[in-house]
Amino acid sequence: MEKTCTDALPLTMNSSEKQETICIFGTGDFGRSLGFKMIQCGYSVVFGSRNPQMSSLLPNGAEVLSYSEAAQNSDIIIVAIHREHYDFLTELAEVLNGKILVDVSNNLKINQYPESNAEYLAQLVPGTRVVKAFNTVSAWALQSGALDASRQVFACGNDSKAKQRVMDIVRTLGLTPLDQGSLMAAKEIENYPLQLFPMWRFPIYLSAVLCIFLFFYCVVREVIYPYVYKKKDETFRMAISIPNRVFPIAALTLLALVYLPGVIAAILQLYRGTKYRRFPDWLDHWMLCRKQLGLIALGFAFLHVLYTLVIPIRYYVRWKLRNITVTQIANKDNPLSTSSAWHSDSYLALGILGFFLFVLLGITSLPSVSNTVNWREFRFVQSKLGYLTLILCTAHTLAYGGKRFLSPSTLRWCLPSAYVLALIIPCTMLVIKFILIMPCIDTTLTRIRQGWERNSKISSALNGKTDI
Repeated sequence: MEKTCTDALPLTMNSSEKQETICIFGTGDFGRSLGFKMIQCGYSVVFGSRNPQMSSLLPNGAEVLSYSEAAQNSDIIIVAIHREHYDFLTELAEVLNGKILVDVSNNLKINQYPESNAEYLAQLVPGTRVVKAFNTVSAWALQSGALDASRQVFACGNDSKAKQRVMDIVRTLGLTPLDQGSLMAAKEIENYPLQLFPMWRFPIYLSAVLCIFLFFYCVVREVIYPYVYKKKDETFRMAISIPNRVFPIAALTLLALVYLPGVIAAILQLYRGTKYRRFPDWLDHWMLCRKQLGLIALGFAFLHVLYTLVIPIRYYVRWKLRNITVTQIANKDNPLSTSSAWHSDSYLALGILGFFLFVLLGITSLPSVSNTVNWREFRFVQSKLGYLTLILCTAHTLAYGGKRFLSPSTLRWCLPSAYVLALIIPCTMLVIKFILIMPCIDTTLTRIRQGWERNSKISSALNGKTDI
């Protein structure tokens, strides 16, 4: 069994086992942290430095020599220096010949150079076997044991044996190597740490635009309109009331947008009569962002719950309740309306159930939870319960509107209430989904997803038989 290093366990070494020596060029923060981690895991580490006498803060047990002397002690050399300082390696071409060079460098900008640093290193010292690795792990993560940071280490290289040796070292350090293929993938690996939430960018922009539009829409209806026609100052609504309309609408809309690309994909497959044609790029990207859209929607739902909980302590609400109480005392005749009670309780019950399932969806999307369930269980939660969540949240919104849904008295400057806008995408999506699950359509769609093609010579030759 391969040894792995964990900080939770004391390090025990077998004296009869020969320590493998790893050479590290560079004594900066990352080189020192990587060397410290390797010593913890039983490796013998030799540092190469341009000024061996000036090097300090090195881990105990490590030796520091000149580049040429250090390179002679190991056939695996980790190059922990910046690209602009690679030139000295040409002087060591004879010493480095046949050795494995592990490039761990990153750039300051995406696509800063025409070729990747690893490819440049391979051109600079052609007699070596270059492997790209460790650039996605920070010095801090190595020092802290990577317990609260990413454990994934992308690796690529043209020599499979050299790459496998580096990946074995990665495993021994308690990290998870991911083989990315040949050295051509190095540029993508180097760009990865420079990307700022690449899969979150579109969902965040979309959420921001949606919230800004809804906020100004509500301001026009609830602040500007009363001031123009009644000279009433309703600006205080912008602190609690309007955000408590914007957040649930954004949550419901984004939740519908999580499932809408799947519906669009089904329509495209039915129209084309095959599953063997690529979806448009915008649809591919949309489908990849569904998890992020759902988590942002869950965040808005949480905000809606918090804003709703503070409603009873607002001054405006307490003032309004006092006036209602005084009015009821004066009139005295104010019997309980059973229909209103049913309407209020139903609206609240639907919201509570919808939020509960919403939270359940968010929890199961976490890697620590999704990795413990099989594919069928995960699909059941994210698909079946997901649609049930959307139905409950849409019904919650419909119940909130009640009889006021299309009442002309709710229009202000011909603008309907904001919750009406929240129903457009969810209701449209649910209607289309209901049509798609009808047996006459679902049967054809299932056959297409199993490999059947309409108007295909291949499918007719197979007589209905499809590959799995």
